[in-house]
Amino acid sequence: MFERRNAVHWNVQTHRRRARPSRRGAAHWARPAAQQTIEIDVLIPTADRGPELAVTLSGLAAQDNPAFRVVVSDQSEDPVEQVPAVSAMIRVLRAQGRAVDVHRHLPRRGLAEQRDFLLSCAAAPRVLYLDDDVWLEPGSLSRLDASLSEQRCGFVGYAVQGLSFLDDPRPDELSAFEPWPPSGVRPEYVRPDTPEHERWPLHNAANLAHLAARLELQDDDRLAYRVAWIGACVLFDTAALRSAGGFAFWRELPAYHVGEDRVAQWRVMERRGGAGILPSGAVHLEAPTSIVDRRIEASDELFPESGSSRPEPQKKGDDMSASSNPIEVQRSLGGVDYPADRSALVDAARNSGASDDVVQALEGLPDQTYDSPTAVSEALSD
Repeated sequence: MFERRNAVHWNVQTHRRRARPSRRGAAHWARPAAQQTIEIDVLIPTADRGPELAVTLSGLAAQDNPAFRVVVSDQSEDPVEQVPAVSAMIRVLRAQGRAVDVHRHLPRRGLAEQRDFLLSCAAAPRVLYLDDDVWLEPGSLSRLDASLSEQRCGFVGYAVQGLSFLDDPRPDELSAFEPWPPSGVRPEYVRPDTPEHERWPLHNAANLAHLAARLELQDDDRLAYRVAWIGACVLFDTAALRSAGGFAFWRELPAYHVGEDRVAQWRVMERRGGAGILPSGAVHLEAPTSIVDRRIEASDELFPESGSSRPEPQKKGDDMSASSNPIEVQRSLGGVDYPADRSALVDAARNSGASDDVVQALEGLPDQTYDSPTAVSEALSD
């Protein structure tokens, strides 16, 4: 099992004035909506899951920022908009000032084709692929968006959690947890026969909730970690996804397949890298799967000899220590009145009972004045 003090790298949220919500409150629902610049297209594939989709839309209705549009690809037997709960939530989103486009997209030719169709509908610089059985905690979209900006990689995501497993801790499945270092996310090569693939148990059950508790994370923390892949809630840089081919590989697969999301992610990871984000605000509704024929795994079809062409591995960052743990440092500097010089920071840390590692990290900072906690964190990362 990893050690908290030397394995965790934290992404500290930049302190800035809170942006005005792009979501319109109830007092404005009957007024003409101002046109917004859409920053994220939320892409949702669905088929015969009206109640679950309504819950997914309700989670989106609780998001304040950034401005987003919802695009639904509906392959239900009967139009999903006929489900009262779904149509009600679409009305709520539109009253809030959100654009919602629902497309009847038939016949069914597999999830990869459905995701490819959704990508063809996207116009925003970022796309969130969100499954139709996932509820997002308020603030999730903003935190994912900020994480993608911070990491400057191909994608970030929240692995979904089954909260029925909160009383089922699985410490052995957390052994593969590895945060990304302060230098940020880097490209990786992942295939079924590589060691990186063995990170997949991290996303079982409610493992991420238990991991967040063990690491004493706060709600607004954004901790980037290495993944095998992420299912159901992934925010892509649209250009990065398209340059990696998106889901155009659907033509090489039979209609009955699974695993198309990880194929697309692996191709993006090779070029731009990808990361999971903790704590995860995504909750799996734990409804029965709508994909009953799971005989064809997309990666097996598309990468039949994955180990034979593996590129030279990327160098991994050194093991993390408390000296490069910005949130632990910031907790030791809670009473500092900024701007403050290095000497004041060291004194404050000692007075708060900080560890020797934290004190040594602060002593190693350049001898200058720091105007904010963010400036200290950036200096530590450098």
